[in-house]
Amino acid sequence: MTIKAYGAHAADKPLESLDITRRAPGAHDVQIDIDFCGVCHSDLHTVRAEWAGTLYPCVPGHEIVGRVSAVGAHVSGHKVGDLVGVGCMVDSCKACADCGEGLENYCDNMVGTYNGPTADAPGHTLGGYSQQIVVNERFVLRVTHPQEQLAAVAPLLCAGITTWSPLRHWNAGPGKRVGIVGIGGLGHMGIKLAHALGAHVVAFTTSESKRQDALDLGADEVVISKDAAAMAAQAQRLDLIVNTVAAPHDLDAFLNLLKRDGTMVLVGAPESPHPSPQVFNLITKRRAIAGSMIGGIPETQEMLDFCAEHGIVADIEMIRADDINGAYERMLKGDVKYRFVIDNASLAA
Repeated sequence: MTIKAYGAHAADKPLESLDITRRAPGAHDVQIDIDFCGVCHSDLHTVRAEWAGTLYPCVPGHEIVGRVSAVGAHVSGHKVGDLVGVGCMVDSCKACADCGEGLENYCDNMVGTYNGPTADAPGHTLGGYSQQIVVNERFVLRVTHPQEQLAAVAPLLCAGITTWSPLRHWNAGPGKRVGIVGIGGLGHMGIKLAHALGAHVVAFTTSESKRQDALDLGADEVVISKDAAAMAAQAQRLDLIVNTVAAPHDLDAFLNLLKRDGTMVLVGAPESPHPSPQVFNLITKRRAIAGSMIGGIPETQEMLDFCAEHGIVADIEMIRADDINGAYERMLKGDVKYRFVIDNASLAA
């Protein structure tokens, strides 16, 4: 089937309207008519080939919400009309230890929702800046939020799970002090989720103008990270830091804020490496630096269900598909609170 999409033909070309094809649903496939797709910083990095390996044409988008329009003969968990979501992956080997534990995101053969290998034309996956997508049932998630929140649910499929997974893995909750570094697409979700889990949340931002925003999102304290005295006051007070900043910066400034045995988890992926941290900041308090990447399907479903139960969605600005190039430029300037979401109905216009 030929459908409308938005994508780029080269790293130095703007995104434009494209015609793409989707396969007919196989026995275990779910066909989804896409209502909304969030705009992630990864989309921009990939389209502009700032990360190696971009394949063109590139149709980004891995924060997808829509309705099931067809199912394969052997699909049992979804039916036509269901509200569903698709996140950052659409396939994996389904046989390795990671897949067996529901951690498909760490499978060596995980297939991304865009720019991943596939037998479908044109030989790589095409994402959610499109009218429709066909996905193996294992990678389709149930959405139980009310209809009026669906656009704001879309970013949960990446920004939500990217922050939920480390918060859950490192046991954020009552009695824990959790730092969230950066108040953007990822960070604003980190604050909301850590607060809902019952942790004491300390938000870190370079911008005084975001102080009230962070408090409104659920932070108990806000620290301007350029203020040396304010940073010193947080020394050895935090159990966990989730660092969402996608630009190289001084990690030592935040390592000093961890208690003994505290961990800083990096979830932002900068174009070039962070400066190497001082080893003594790690060994003197048995601190750790870790990484985390999205979450497996069971954990993503857990996050969606938790958010529906607690009324949690992203803070968004809706755009048309043909606004995407301007949205990328605004995103680079941090000029969005806090996630752009494409109204996919605009693709047909």
